[in-house]
Amino acid sequence: MPKILEKRLIRSPDVFYYKINAPLLSRKAKPGQFVIIRLHEKGERIPLSLADINPEDGTISLIVMAVGKTTTEMSTYREGDDILDLCGPLGQPTPVKKYGRVVLVGGGFGVAPLYPIARDFKAVMNEVVMVMGARSGDLLIYEKEMSEVCDKVLITTDDGSRGIKGVVTVALKEELETSGADLVMAVGPAIMMKFVSETTRPFGIKTLVSLNSIMVDGTGMCGGCRVSINGNTKFACADGPDFDGHQVDWGLLMTRQKTYIREERESFEAWKKRHSHMIVEEK
Repeated sequence: MPKILEKRLIRSPDVFYYKINAPLLSRKAKPGQFVIIRLHEKGERIPLSLADINPEDGTISLIVMAVGKTTTEMSTYREGDDILDLCGPLGQPTPVKKYGRVVLVGGGFGVAPLYPIARDFKAVMNEVVMVMGARSGDLLIYEKEMSEVCDKVLITTDDGSRGIKGVVTVALKEELETSGADLVMAVGPAIMMKFVSETTRPFGIKTLVSLNSIMVDGTGMCGGCRVSINGNTKFACADGPDFDGHQVDWGLLMTRQKTYIREERESFEAWKKRHSHMIVEEK
């Protein structure tokens, strides 16, 4: 079974970094793809983006925010613990090639999966600009990592505690007006990716977004992750997760993301009642 080789808290109290032993997967995976994990026999299957891929040492890295039942349960796992199932790589890789000037936009912990993408864009001689945002400065992650692989890093915070005061689209619009871009890519909450796409639309700039729809099997068989792209039904797990942001039916996506909110809440509350001592111990 895949083993957790390294775990650390990268943003208090709920964002964790995991390095996992996965030699076969690491040799096949590409930036932009994802995995589905199941912690144990009674666990649910959840998709997680790849925050790094290292075929040399046979590992992958995941950034997990403890917000629901399974991610909170995973936050109680330690170095040396095993994960029952690790399925991947799934989805299509981000189409990395030489565009010229690439602007990446990350919101919250959605910055993490952009790290290997930024590194690959830079490796093929693109100029890479990173716009990363959070509600406040203490919620930012991966600033150091992005500064190592990008030509320029712009920070925005809602409260102005770091960088530019405002949301990511404020910095993005100014960057496009002053220096332009040949490609924009956004990863983060659906509402953020929607407004990034609307910001780039008047400029006519190709805009990729990584859709985070509900997934079950991750191979295109269940249909749970279906999204509407330019009026056509696509599966985020098999056809994506990257799509043209100007063609996404954002209203449908955000409505479908709420499908199981009640069931997710009930499951999480039931788990917390049984395992509250584990959460207190770890946090």
